Parts: sequence; structure tokens; C-alpha cells
Amino acid sequence: MRNVKKGLLHIFIVLAVVAFFAVTVFIGLGSQHKGSASNILLGLDLAGGVSITYETVDKVSPSEMKDTVYKLQKRAESYNTESQVYQEGDNRINVDIPNAKDPHEALEKMGSAGALYFISNDVYNEATEKYPYTTNDLGQIVFEDGVEFSSIVCDGSDVDTAKANTQQDSTTGATENVVNISFNGSGANKFADASTKAYENGQEQIHIVYDNIVISSPSVRNPITDGECQISGGFQTYEEADDLATRIRIGALPIELNQLRYNIVGAKLGEEAIETSLIAALIGFVILVIFMIAYYRIPGLAASIALVFYVGAMMVAINGLDVTLTLPGIAGVILSIGMAVDANVIIFTRIREELATGKTVKSATKIGFEKATSAIVDGNVTTLIAAAVLWFLGSGTVKGFAQTLAIGIILSMITALFVTKVVLGALYNLGATKEGLYGVQKPVKVFSFVKNTPKFFAISGALFVICIGALIFNKSTTGSILNFGLDFVGGTSTQITFADDVKITSDVKADLNDIFKDSTKTTEVEMSDVEGANAVLVKTKELSLEDNNKLIEALVNSEYKIEKDKVQTETISATVSGEMKQDAIVSVIIASICMLIYIWIRFKNLSFGAASVLALIHDVVVVLMIYAVFKTWISVGNTFIACMLTIVGYSINATIVVFDRIRENARAKSSARALEEVVNTSISQTISRSINTSLTTFFMVFMLAILGVDSVRQFAIPLIAGIVCGCYSSICIAGTLYYMFKSKFRKADALKSDK
Repeated sequence: MRNVKKGLLHIFIVLAVVAFFAVTVFIGLGSQHKGSASNILLGLDLAGGVSITYETVDKVSPSEMKDTVYKLQKRAESYNTESQVYQEGDNRINVDIPNAKDPHEALEKMGSAGALYFISNDVYNEATEKYPYTTNDLGQIVFEDGVEFSSIVCDGSDVDTAKANTQQDSTTGATENVVNISFNGSGANKFADASTKAYENGQEQIHIVYDNIVISSPSVRNPITDGECQISGGFQTYEEADDLATRIRIGALPIELNQLRYNIVGAKLGEEAIETSLIAALIGFVILVIFMIAYYRIPGLAASIALVFYVGAMMVAINGLDVTLTLPGIAGVILSIGMAVDANVIIFTRIREELATGKTVKSATKIGFEKATSAIVDGNVTTLIAAAVLWFLGSGTVKGFAQTLAIGIILSMITALFVTKVVLGALYNLGATKEGLYGVQKPVKVFSFVKNTPKFFAISGALFVICIGALIFNKSTTGSILNFGLDFVGGTSTQITFADDVKITSDVKADLNDIFKDSTKTTEVEMSDVEGANAVLVKTKELSLEDNNKLIEALVNSEYKIEKDKVQTETISATVSGEMKQDAIVSVIIASICMLIYIWIRFKNLSFGAASVLALIHDVVVVLMIYAVFKTWISVGNTFIACMLTIVGYSINATIVVFDRIRENARAKSSARALEEVVNTSISQTISRSINTSLTTFFMVFMLAILGVDSVRQFAIPLIAGIVCGCYSSICIAGTLYYMFKSKFRKADALKSDK
């Protein structure tokens, strides 16, 4: 029996939630517009800005590291209050400053030591008359272009320590917040002379200046001759006193920082990346919806409505969870949309099969969801494992990809198993009851995959030979098997985007070569075009800040009048590049082991595990072949790990669907059938799912490869190869490998029983 009222109610609820998501995404909630797309935190590669990683030269204490992080945080906030500074490990600090007006200046200033000065009142008056200054939100004087003091009382090297404390006022008895400062031997003598003079001049002020900001101006009530002074009376809270004490401490810190890597992205480049990625996502989504409705009809319509729900939920989740959206993160969102369809395809294939056995639409839908659940959960858990490994071992932008991918996977399961089910049930109650609207499954023609195993292995063998040949050829001709990016070899990469009216010719490149050699004194300059942009990518040895500044100045003043924010610079030290190589190998190994352990737990069969391992290696090698064959156009950069692990997860996901069907058919009443028949039937039954899922994901990633900026294209092209290869291996390799291993184990067991 149909229930029209129930159908209308369910459709209304789903559409109301979709409308809520739409309003939230476009407008947001509350005065802070929480949840709106405009409120999403953008990473440096989208918003523009500078990212820096420092490492302490010498071993430091945890408290010194904490103070150093605080120092860099305060300095970064002077460029953007949304800057992030965080410690990594025991001796590294990462600094991210989005939307910096002049990221090149920020890069130069962030690494400076930061001077702390104590100056007398007359020197302060002289400085405020001589140098331009502004007042910050705290009412503190900020010297705009720095200042050279004619004389100072003492500096950071004279300070031993500074601590916040509380005490009782001797007059009122009230609790007050204070800062206690201790000077070392030489500092105590200097401050004794200065404080005595200030006291004798009518209790004048001694001003404390840090990073060109006057952070405190206490009056001298008594001469301080023992090297111990106290600032009191001006702190409303303990936190204010602690803030001043920390600033004095960090000004006295002798810690030396070594710059390991930095990345500068112009705001205009980030805007272009967002625009092209969104266009790619929109076109891919429209193609996806058309395909789903055309092929699956009513279920396809239900899936499309659920996908709109999914996209809205994804946007709100990214904002609500304060996820920083990066360029790889956008790729993760787009990829997850394609993968979200996977669960729906599995369900709809099952529904069609049940309809083919003569069941009613209502019964077929119920059974289809039940039978598809295990394959959906298993497949998505393996991809979640890949996302988790990326999160723990990846860098900043790769972490962004892992976050959005993980959120997408969780939401896709919820959308497919609950939202699609509700919408499909509602459409049925509203009158979509005819079997023809659901696309009844035609009888499956069983293909003999097992007998054609030699042909499949020959194809894979040929791909392996091409891969090895390409690696050998690359090594012999260029000295490197792959086009390793900075993340793996170190150095400096500078992307220069020219005005649209400038045609990049060999003469232009020759001029650029001269500019680089003259301004940086480097002899080795490697230059290449950037696909899809009027830009050139130049790789050199690791450039110092001074050399980089000279280069920027030379480019701006050249005849091509390069805009400063059209120059994107990234430098990575040899230390970091070595770690990236190690992380790449470790990530793939750990993710693969975790996935295979999960498969063994779920299937409890060694044959499934062994077949999965070889199918996995097969797909990784084929993608590696793409990197080798197209070495000139595709580099192995920071998204390489993300690409490989996504392919690993995708490959396992596709393989699990086949294995799930083999397990089901082996348990069925017809399990007495020969193993070969079970394998052939199972692969034939799942082949449409494998192809359709690959197509839906392909649509999304293919649009990224066509319309995305170069860095996205570097990720999308190998991923396309991985999608195609994963489809091929799940159909032609994984099942036949399982048959081989299972047959071997059966023979071994038979021999044991005969003895």
C-alpha cells in the first residue's frame, strides 16, 4: 500500500533541510554568519599569503619553545589576526599568514630576532617626534618603519627573566596583578643607573619597546639597584600581566631559528584557483546528475536529490568544524562527490537484481539496501584509513585534503543509507511504483574471466614493462627516474605569471634566465611552462631571503613589469625534502597494511588478503608509470602521497565489492558450484557497478584536470589513471587472483588430508 501523505511529508522534510543548507551556505546563521560559504577558512594556496616552517638551531626547553611560538604568533597577528602559529614536534614551528598585503615583507620580518629595548623618557620623546607612528587597538605606540634610538637603557640580552604574579596592595589590601623582572649582572648595573636618573628627574617613565611597539611605559617610583624591578598598577587582569611578561621574555630569548621551508602565494593566483575549481565542480556535478537519472531513472533522481543534500551538508560541516579549505581540500570535496555516488550505485544495482527475480519494487528496495550495506561500509572504511594516514603523516595542504575526504566519506554513507532511502521511499509513495521506472536488470551474461586470466596478466605485464622502461629511460637521459618536485629534492621554485598581452617566447625565457642568474648568482636555472596559464615555473638551488628579495625586485623592475603578487615562491630545505621521501613510502606502507588487516578481519580469508595485496601493487605501479611516462608534464610533489593513498583506498574499495559478492555467492545454496563458476558469476554481476562508479568519479576528476589550475591538474591526471586502473584491476585482476590463491590452498589442504 502506498502512503501519499507519508511520501509528501518525507519529501517536504528533505527539501526543507536542503533549503536550510542552501540558506546557511549563502547567508549563514547569526551575526557571525556561521556556516556560510563566505565564512569558510581558506588556506594560503587559496587566500594568498605566506607559510613558513622554522627549526631551532640548538636544543631548547619546552618553556622556551612555548615563548617562541607566542613571539611568532604576536608578530604574525600584526599582518593578519587569523594567522596560525603552532609547534610541530619538539623543535619546529609552523607559521601561516593568510591574506598578507605584502607576503614577501612578512617572510622577511617573521624570521628576524625581534629587538627588546628599555629607553628613557627623553629618548622616547625624541623618537615620537622624529619617526612616524600609529596607535594599535591596545592604545600602544607602533613605529611604522622602525626606529633607531639614539641611546638605550638596556636591551633583551640584559634581561634574565620576567614573570607575572599577584600580590596584595599594601595600602588597600586588594589583590593586584604585577610583572616581576630580573636583570642579569650587566643589566642590573645599567638599569640601576637609568632608574636612579629617572627617579631624580621627577619619577620619569622608562619605556619598554618590542618589535617597534611600545608595550609598557611604567614610572620609576624608586631607584632600582638590586636588579629586581616590579611593574604594577596598570593590569586589569592576570592575563594582561602575563602577556607583558611573556613579551619581555621573548624579547630576551637567545633562540636562533633556521628556516626550513616557505611558500608565498599571491592573492590573485588563489582567486583563480577557487574560480576554476568551482566551475569544474559545477560542470562535473551536472554531468553526474544527468548520468544518474538517465541510467537509473527514479533511483537516479533520488540519488541526485540526496547529492544536493550531501553538498549542502558538506559545506556546512567544513565551516562548522572550522576546517581550513585548501586547494587539495577542494579536490577532496569534488572527489568525495564522485565517490558518494558509489554507494548509491551499489544499492541501485542490488535493487535491479532483486526486481529481476520477480520481487515487488517495495520488497526489492528493502532487500537491495540490506544487501548493499556491508559492501558500502567496508569500502568506505578502507578509504577512511587512507584519510587517517594522510592526516597523521601529511603536510598542511595534504591534511586539508584528508579532512575534506574524511568528512565526505562519512557524509556519503549517511546520505546513501538514510537520505537516499527516505527519498526513494517517498517517490514510491507518490506514485513511482512501476518496475520500468527502476530499470529492471537484464539477465547477466556470465563471462569466463578465469579462463582469460593469461590475457589479463599479459596486459598488466606490458604495463609493468612500460613502467620499468620509462624509469630506466628517464634515469639514463635526465639523471632522475621521475620529475621530483621541491618536496622531494629541495630548492626554490618560483612561478611567474605574465600579463595576458605578453607572449612567452624563447627570448622572454632567455631574459628571465639572465634575471635569475644576475640577481641570485645561481648558475643552474631549470625553466618550464605552466599548462593552462600564461606563466613560467623556474627551479633553482635554495635561495636565501636576501636573494629572493633581489629577484622579486628585478622581476618587478624588468621590462615585463611583473606584478609582485603574481610571483609565487616556495623554498624547501634538503632536510624537509628527505623527510618527505620517507613519509611518502611510510604512508603508503602503513595505509596498505591497515587496509589489509581490516579486509582480513572482515573476510577472514587469506586468499582475499593475498589477492588484494597484488591488485593494490598492480594499481600503484600503473600510476607510477603515468608519472614516469609523462615526466615532462607531471611532477612528484606534495600531493603525490595524497594521490597514491587515494588510489590505494579507491582500489581496495572497488575490490571489496567484488569480494563481497564472491563471499555471498559462495555461501548461497548454489555454493556447491565450482569455484571458477562462483568467481566468474560474481565478477559479471558487479561489472556494471565497477564501470558506473568509475564513470561517476571520473566525471568529477576529469573536469578538474581540464579546468583546474596547474597544481590541481598535477593531482587530477594521475588520479584519473588510478580510477581507470582500479576499475580494470577489480574486474580483471583481483577476482582471478583470488581464484588462483584459493585453488592453491585447496590443493595444499587436499594433499595434507591424503597424508
